Amino acid sequence: MSHQKLAPYNFFKGHPSTDLLPMREILHASQCVIRSFTKTMAHYDGRENTHPMNYGPDLGNLEVRSLVAQWNDRLFKAKAPTDPNCINLTNGASFGLANAILQCTYPFNDITKRIFVISPTYFLVNSCFIDNGYSGKLKAIPEFDNGEIDIDSLVTELEQIEKVTPSKPITAEDIPKTQQPGKPMKKIYNYVLYVVPTFSNPKGGSLSLETKLRLINIARKFNMLIICDDVYELLDFKAGTDGFEYHKRMVYLDRETLPEGEIYGNVISNATFSKIVGPGLRVGWQETATPHLALALASGGAVLSGGTPSHLNTVIVGELLRNGEIDNIVSNFVHVYRERASALKRAVLRYLPRGTKISPVDGGYFSWVTLPPEYDNLKIAQECAKRGVILATGDNFEVSGDSLEWGKHGVRLSVSYMSSQDIDEGINIWGDVCKEVGRA
Repeated sequence: MSHQKLAPYNFFKGHPSTDLLPMREILHASQCVIRSFTKTMAHYDGRENTHPMNYGPDLGNLEVRSLVAQWNDRLFKAKAPTDPNCINLTNGASFGLANAILQCTYPFNDITKRIFVISPTYFLVNSCFIDNGYSGKLKAIPEFDNGEIDIDSLVTELEQIEKVTPSKPITAEDIPKTQQPGKPMKKIYNYVLYVVPTFSNPKGGSLSLETKLRLINIARKFNMLIICDDVYELLDFKAGTDGFEYHKRMVYLDRETLPEGEIYGNVISNATFSKIVGPGLRVGWQETATPHLALALASGGAVLSGGTPSHLNTVIVGELLRNGEIDNIVSNFVHVYRERASALKRAVLRYLPRGTKISPVDGGYFSWVTLPPEYDNLKIAQECAKRGVILATGDNFEVSGDSLEWGKHGVRLSVSYMSSQDIDEGINIWGDVCKEVGRA
């Protein structure tokens, strides 16, 4: 049986290199958890905190949720302590996104009318929406080079749709196909906005505080749910510098400005430990402005049947939070990725054609590089692949059914997977190909 050799310079892969994965810390945390529940089960009450090898509570163990809340509040300097009941544990951001769509939207009867997706977008996100019945209902909202988005086009789209099909209060009779009799009424939104607000995938941009507040106000006006993939926000390369503060989380802004009488809010922070510990753990969390929306997310049939996903692993991650190792793990990722990002910027400026643009690489996994318009981006990428350099061209990051032609010139580059030396060598080859293939 033959095995295909992996390309030595793969800029497409968006996951950590295996040498960075904190195996020693995971082993130690796992041993602590296992020793604890083999000797005593006194701290597992069978209700809010269940045994790690048993079914988990729907929201997840309260102890772990409390640790997550306290950790976030410390890092993001929350104005008030977060109620742990605003947190729903998941098995990663991908599951969290799919579950949010399933529990908070309805694709029939013109109830949830449109899914707005910031473009270019995460290349696998389209399937999460289409699987839930939203084929043909996805609309691209462009991200600008400065990291901001085209809010005016979003508002125009919303106003035009409302003129044709005005929204009305949603009742159980409106959603008969997904509202189980006897269960609490679902919270269904008329619109969804999917966004990576900090260090976006693929462009690497971050929304300003003003933009975040404006989006929340728009969401309240149009009954829109904002799903924030908050997966890169702690990978901030400025961490540790004087006066440093993390970008303000949209879910905190939603909570701090919640209108009187509103019990759900309009923002879900869809977060994961995949980028800051290891994706194989399959542990994430969702945070909402109020416990009502978190409980709604945890009330799907699969969770009610099987309990919180990845229950044992959530407790292991909880141990990393409890013993403080999580901060060291994140710090190491930031240190290495910062060095790789610097190597990437130097290589782009050194090897690629004059006039090439590179987005700021201030955190996260990705940078967005734009070749001058006279270069045939796709042809160059095809030739690079023959030489072992895999480039993630912009056509991979379109919103399904609403292309903005990102593939003509844009390329996403990952700093998470390759060493600084490999990044330099790969971009050097890319530059040589640009010279050989020439202009379109």
